[in-house]
Amino acid sequence: MLAPLVVTAHGEALWNAVGGLDNASLWDYMPDGPFPTRASLDGVLRAKSVSEDPLFFAILDASTGLAAGHTSLMRIDPKNRVIEAGGIMYSPALQRTRGATEAMYLMARYAFEALGYRRYEWKCNALNEPSRSAALRLGFQYEGTFRQHMIIKGRNRDTAWFSMLDSEWPARRVAFERWLAPENFNSDGRQKTPLNL
Repeated sequence: MLAPLVVTAHGEALWNAVGGLDNASLWDYMPDGPFPTRASLDGVLRAKSVSEDPLFFAILDASTGLAAGHTSLMRIDPKNRVIEAGGIMYSPALQRTRGATEAMYLMARYAFEALGYRRYEWKCNALNEPSRSAALRLGFQYEGTFRQHMIIKGRNRDTAWFSMLDSEWPARRVAFERWLAPENFNSDGRQKTPLNL
């Protein structure tokens, strides 16, 4: 589930899920973090909660209602109807789960169906293999790498670009919904068939 990011509602759960130096490696490819103290994380979450671009959402665990990560829509370009998924932070408990995939499905559905965008982008550090693999698994098409695109935390970032188009979304939606269906999971919560996009 997704909800607009609110520090008072989601800060404590996010601190428990992704804060502290034990979770420092989660922030390797992010523009901010890691956060050694709750106050340092809350300060950044406060800024994210009032930002309009990027527009941040908490990713909520369906069983507990607690925030297990966050994501955003960013580089919002209404004139050209282009929008990007970014700022994706999954806690270890959220990674590789049905909830993680569902969050990305909900973001794409919102971008294409509620907002009417025609191009949905995914960009990541070219060295971030988990993010690159996730983009492909979720139905984005690799478009190329922008060399020396940014400097993040004092390091060069080559950026891998991916996209999904509105003409591709109907088939992607069907595949997502088939994969997310309760009957695709066994009693241990493991998928029976993989997501094929």
